[in-house]
Formats: sequence, C-alpha cells, structure tokens
Amino acid sequence: MTTRTVDTTKELAAFLRARREHLDPKDFGLPSRQQARRTPGLRREEVAELAGVSVDYIARLEQARGLRPSVNVVEALSRALRLTPDERAYLFNLAQQRPRNADKPATTASAPLARLVTDLSPLPAMLMNHRYDVLAWNREMAGLLLDFATLPPSQRNAMWLCLVHPEIRELYVDRERVVREGIAHLRAAWAAHPEDRALTDLITQCTIHNEDFARLWAERDVQVNGRGHKVIRHPDAGVIAVHFEVLVPLQDPDQRLMICRAADDESRSALDRLRSP
Repeated sequence: MTTRTVDTTKELAAFLRARREHLDPKDFGLPSRQQARRTPGLRREEVAELAGVSVDYIARLEQARGLRPSVNVVEALSRALRLTPDERAYLFNLAQQRPRNADKPATTASAPLARLVTDLSPLPAMLMNHRYDVLAWNREMAGLLLDFATLPPSQRNAMWLCLVHPEIRELYVDRERVVREGIAHLRAAWAAHPEDRALTDLITQCTIHNEDFARLWAERDVQVNGRGHKVIRHPDAGVIAVHFEVLVPLQDPDQRLMICRAADDESRSALDRLRSP
C-alpha cells in the first residue's frame, strides 16, 4: 500500500524496529540465547543500554507514540544500531532533526572527482569545499583565473584570493557583486558548519584585514550561489563572460564542483585563445 505523504512517526517506529531486528547479537558480544529470543536481532533493553536511554523510551518510539527524539538521542540511536551514513541521514530526516556534520571538511579532492575535473576539459572546472578551499582544477580554469599550483595549499582559498591577491582582485569587472555573493554564500556555510574552526578563522582573518569583507559580512546577507554569471577582464584574452554551475556530489557532499562555460560567442573565442599553446 502506498500513500501520498509519509507519516514520519510511524515510519520512524518501523525503521527502528527493522534496524534493531536486523542486528546480530554476536556482533555486540552478546550471547545468542536462541531459545530465549522470540524475535531476531537485539532486544529493546539491549538497544536502550547501548544508546543510553530507557527501555520505556525505546518502546514508545517503536510504538509510534508521538515522541520526537532530540539530536543527541538520534545520534545515540544511530551509533547503537550501527547505521550506515545513508541510514543515519534517513533517521534524522524522520526525526525532523538536523544532524551534526559527522565528517571532517574535505581538505583534498576525492580521486574520482579530481579525474572528473580533468575530464571536463575544455570547460574550465574546479573543485572546492564549503569554505572555498580550492582542491582541484583543470588547465582551462588555471588559464582563466590563476594557476593554483603556484600557491601553497594554505593560500588556495577562492574568497581570500578574491580579496587580497593582486591579479584576482582586478580580474572581475563587477568585483563588488562577486565579493558580496561570495560572502553571502560563506555565511550560509558558516551556519551549516558551526564546528569548523578553520572556517571561523578564515572569516575572522578576512574581517580583520579587509574592509570590504568586514562591511559586507556585517550586512548578514545569505545566499547559496549554485548558478550565476561573471564577467572577467583577462589580461591576455580580454573580456570573458561566463555562466557557472556549482554541483554537489552525493558521495562527497562537502565538495563542490564548479563548471564554467562561455556566455557568448566572443567569450567562447577568448577561451579558445587561452587554450591555444
């Protein structure tokens, strides 16, 4: 039987029961007690002990009695039931809670995505994390913006470069808009990753050392910039207008793939000239 909407309370109850019954007591160092166990998997009291909650609480959750577990409880249940990352996300969605970020921010490009960035040639493409650290780029992006290989990894941050790097500062025709949109995007990332000390440090340093950043950060604009248009004043190829898309891979959600394409025929010709040896 299908329904148009999900009764999250009932589905939460059913999912917890299914995951509990799917577990093997031997994996937890518990005796199987086959004769004493009337149902497969762990008992409610065993899950309660592993999660640090009462047996009555587990019973009420599995009976769909209207409880809404807290973030801490959902996290504890995820560990107790040994949920996969996808199952953990599903449980958080059912509980209508927002999970803490379980994984550390990406600091290196995953190998498949790094290959994809290269394979996207001749389109300029690069890979970043949520705080604008540049993790991978192809030859076309290096020609359009900057060869990031000439910088130490600690300086490969798109926001920081836009603010302080002499070449990047003069690159954008509408620099005010580009910086404003970047800061609005960074503020959204800051709220989504409050535990990221490196991101907080980046914002602090930008606020202290750059008046434009401090002014725009104080306005508290928020915008997730997944698609847009930029006009670049390239020192060798002239004015280049590009459309860009930012894609988030399901398997690596902290990595963002930015792909650029020419916005008009003149810009396409300019990009072609940059690719010429």
